[in-house]
Amino acid sequence: MIIERAKKVLEIEAEAIYNLIPRLDTNFEKAVGIIFSCRGRVIVTGMGKSGLVGRKIAATLASTGTPAFYLHPAEGLHGDLGMIMKDDCLLAISYSGETTELAQILPLVKKMGLKLITMTGNRKSRLAKFSDVVLDIQVNREACPYNLAPTASTTACLALGDSLAISLLEKRKLKKEDFAYFHPAGTIGKKLFLQVKDIMRSGEDNPLIFENETVKDALFVMTEKGLGAVNVVDKNGKLVGYFTDGDLRRGLQSDGNLLKKRISLVMTKKPLVTTPDKLAVEAARLLKEKSCDNLPVVDKKGKVIGIIDEGDLLAEGIV
Repeated sequence: MIIERAKKVLEIEAEAIYNLIPRLDTNFEKAVGIIFSCRGRVIVTGMGKSGLVGRKIAATLASTGTPAFYLHPAEGLHGDLGMIMKDDCLLAISYSGETTELAQILPLVKKMGLKLITMTGNRKSRLAKFSDVVLDIQVNREACPYNLAPTASTTACLALGDSLAISLLEKRKLKKEDFAYFHPAGTIGKKLFLQVKDIMRSGEDNPLIFENETVKDALFVMTEKGLGAVNVVDKNGKLVGYFTDGDLRRGLQSDGNLLKKRISLVMTKKPLVTTPDKLAVEAARLLKEKSCDNLPVVDKKGKVIGIIDEGDLLAEGIV
């Protein structure tokens, strides 16, 4: 019974979003145009559950290149309307379109000359009549068995807010580098900013042996550094090969004298490499594509300066 009810909720909410698609018309285009041409900020407002959704919409707009913040309508009536400037525009959310607090601040907002975009399920409401653009978020029913608790309607509103934000992002031609500016921290920031040089193991942590050393020497280095690979270099420090614990296991199965051999005879020559200026996420993608655990890091002259390991990428939340 519980699973069936949960499935029904998801079906109703999915239907609410799906039914928005045929309603995307010139009103949506006008809303995007108003926000795009706005020289100030988008002030998002709404009471109760609509207000909570409004906070998320404001946050999504701000993080995708559209300056925005949430204004609680009741707080607005007690002084916070002073936060609004003449170049701003307003995005009001009210499913009924008759929210008292919104009705009280709208005449003041319109008196300031601000453009008003409304998300509502009632196109004939007082709020809708005040608006320059109305975005219809009407749903057939709420997921609540009594058709009371805002569920499907808030989901539809949230999805439409995302549509606004992403449409504006593309209209502004925001690049990945621009997007990164708004997300300097967390996993998103790491994926957009963190480079191989920020994560690679270098200096004393770089597993390194010379080409005239033995496989046994390579095993000692791998054990000491706690990595399953070594970079093999010539006397000038340039990369000439690569050897992994997988190579070691496979070699020992067919050659009992493998540990005594020179590493240059059994190493992988011309291995796959990366460079310190590459994004860490690109290195992670390369590791996944080639099914390997680590990569040598070389400079422009081919000199080994480190190694990047999948485990370190995982620890940073990159993989």
